Amino acid sequence: AYLWVSLRNSVVADATDGPRLLLTHVEDITERKRHEMQLAHRASHDALTGLPNSAELRARLSARLCTRPHAGRPSAVDTLDAAYGGPAPGSFPVADPDAYEADAHDFDLGLGLGGARHAAGPTGAGFGVAPYEHHVHTVAPDEDGDQDGEGAKGLAVLFCDLDGFKSINDRFGHHTGDAVLIEVARRLTSGVRDGDTVARLGGDEFVVLADGLCHADAQDLAVRLRNAIIPPIRVDGRAVRVGASFGIGWAHCGMSVEEVLQSADQRMYIEKRSRSKQQRRAG
Repeated sequence: AYLWVSLRNSVVADATDGPRLLLTHVEDITERKRHEMQLAHRASHDALTGLPNSAELRARLSARLCTRPHAGRPSAVDTLDAAYGGPAPGSFPVADPDAYEADAHDFDLGLGLGGARHAAGPTGAGFGVAPYEHHVHTVAPDEDGDQDGEGAKGLAVLFCDLDGFKSINDRFGHHTGDAVLIEVARRLTSGVRDGDTVARLGGDEFVVLADGLCHADAQDLAVRLRNAIIPPIRVDGRAVRVGASFGIGWAHCGMSVEEVLQSADQRMYIEKRSRSKQQRRAG
């Protein structure tokens, strides 16, 4: 077995002869390290479901993004402007891409919603951010090129909101609601690949990060996860049911984490409004 140890060395010297021996002190700190790891896990995971929490989700997504859009891709601001038919709320000018070196990338280090993300100059020296030359751009797949061509797959962001959950909380109490959330988290986790991320954003909202998917793959995944959630959930001898609405967004460099999540969230509400309340409960 492996142990965590703290190792301290001291030289024992003689005034005339110089160093005489090395005194090594080894302390078993396995319990201390286990406690530290437990604290770190609690800080990054949801206490109820055990899934990565909102902060951890944003950290994992941020690690895949830089602020320089890939060649041929619109910037995040351009994308949102098109969606809103004008300047998006809270949008700001994006620096001229030509001002950046071809292989230099300024990273969003989680400065917060609306925070400045474009550093001054090609090296990002304005914010102390050095270029990271080995960054692989995250790009969104083209809808008409899903099945062939390099770069046809991307990082899908599936935003999931449960349908009918509030009524379960209101009728049967938070104990039943918590049991439903735990079971939904289990079903979502069972329905994705090992490398995918299922996170609880808060309340009855979940987010799935699935890399290497085309548009058809993402749609199929959303359908599978929705069908996994539909079956009744038994809590204290009673069966309750929830549905789920999914919005599919795509992460690509040039977008911030918040813009990625907002895009998937908006698509989720469009999908939710397209179905009647009864259809939503039935999945």
